[in-house]
Amino acid sequence: MLNPLAQELNKTLAGTVADGLFSELGQRIFFPRGIISQGGEAKRFGKVANATVGTTRVDGKPVCLEAIHKHVPMLTAAELVAYEPTAGDPNLRALWKEKIFDKNPGLKGVSISLPVVVPGLTAGISYLSDLFVDSDKPLLVANPSWDNYSLIVETRRGAELHQFEMFANGGFNLEGFKKAIAEEAKSGSVRVLLNFPQNPSGYSPTKKEAAEIVKIVKEFADKGTKFIIWDDDAYFGLNYEDDIYPQSLFAEFANLSENVLAVKIDGPTKEDFVWGFRCGFLTFGCKGMNEAQYEALVKKLMGLIRSSVSCASTPSQSLCLKAFDDPEIESQKKALRDILEARYHKVRAYVDSHQSKYLHAMPFNSGYFMSFHVEGIDAEELRQKILMEKGIGTISIDSETLRVAFSSVDEDKIETVYDAIYSTAEDLAE
Repeated sequence: MLNPLAQELNKTLAGTVADGLFSELGQRIFFPRGIISQGGEAKRFGKVANATVGTTRVDGKPVCLEAIHKHVPMLTAAELVAYEPTAGDPNLRALWKEKIFDKNPGLKGVSISLPVVVPGLTAGISYLSDLFVDSDKPLLVANPSWDNYSLIVETRRGAELHQFEMFANGGFNLEGFKKAIAEEAKSGSVRVLLNFPQNPSGYSPTKKEAAEIVKIVKEFADKGTKFIIWDDDAYFGLNYEDDIYPQSLFAEFANLSENVLAVKIDGPTKEDFVWGFRCGFLTFGCKGMNEAQYEALVKKLMGLIRSSVSCASTPSQSLCLKAFDDPEIESQKKALRDILEARYHKVRAYVDSHQSKYLHAMPFNSGYFMSFHVEGIDAEELRQKILMEKGIGTISIDSETLRVAFSSVDEDKIETVYDAIYSTAEDLAE
C-alpha cells in the first residue's frame, strides 16, 4: 500500500508522461511532512523560539568554531555550517534557473521546473535512476560511455544499460541512434541519457546532428512513445569548434512534446571549475506540464535526497552564490576556458598529423577528454605500460578504449604525453 503522500503526488502527475515512466521506487517515494516540513513552518511562524532544528544556536544564530570560521571569514556562521533546505538554497536555485535561460536562449518562453540542488552530478544521475529505471526499465546510453553509468544503473539499481555505437563516418551515429530508439520504443517508453560534451570521447554534436537527434525523438514521440531524456551537461560550454550546437539539447527537448520529459543534469562542478564542491542541479522540462506537476516531481526528488544525504553541502552553495555575484567571474572563467582550448588545438594537431595501426582517435571537439579506439592491442595493457615505463597516467575505459584527459596536462607536456602513447602502442604490438 502506497503512503498517502506518495498517492497524492502520483495523482497530481496522473496523465503526464512522468506517470508512465516511474520505477517502482519512483511510484513509492514522497517527501514526508516530518521534521524538515515542520521546521520550515517554524522558521516562518516561530517568533518566540524555534525548537525544531537539531543545531546549536546562541541568540538564535548557528554557532561555528573559530578554528573553522577563521579560514572562511567571508561567510557567516549560518552560510558555513547551518543546514540548507532539502532542495537547496532558494536563492541559488532561482539564480541557477536564470543562468539556464541565459545560456540557452532557445528556452525563452518555455516552462521548466525550479532546479533542485543535489550533491554532485553523479548523485543527480543516481536519483534519476532511482526514479525511472528498474529491472524491466533499461537506460540507453552511447558506447563508449562514462563507466559510472553502469555502476549506478546496473549494479545499484539492478537494471540494464543498453548501448548504441556513438560514432559512424567520423561523427555522431544518427542511424545507430535511431535503430536503438526504435528497439527501446517497442516497450512503449524510452529512457535515454545524452552526455555532451561526452565523457570519454570529448564529442559534441554539430548543429546539423543536433537537429537530427531531436527530429528522431520527435518522430517516435509523435507516434505515442513516452520518453525521458537525461541531458548530462557536466562539461557544458566547453566547445572548441564553430559548428557545434551551442546550447544544451535540453533547450530542444523541454518543449518538444507532451510525451517527452527532459531533465537537465548540470552544475558549477565543471562549468565553474569547482569539482570538489559536489554541487549539482536537476531541472525538469516537459511541454504542457504545469507548476503543480513540476512541484510533484520535485517533491519526489526531495524524498530521495531526504532519505539519502538529507541535503547538499551548505558551504558549497554559499560560496557559489558569492562567486556568481562577483563581476570578475566570467572573465576568470574565460581565461581558464582559453587554456583548455589551446590544449585541445595542440592535441588536435598532434593526432591529425600522426598515424598508427593501433590507435585511432575518436571524433572530439569539446570538453576535457579525447579517446583512442585501440586496435590489435589491449587498452588496459597499454595503460599499464605507459604508466610503469613512461610515468604517464591515462584511463582504459574498456579493452578497446583509452581516454586521455588533456584538461589536466600542461600544454608544454602534451607532445611528451602523446609521443609516449604512440610509441608505447608500437612497442606493445611487437
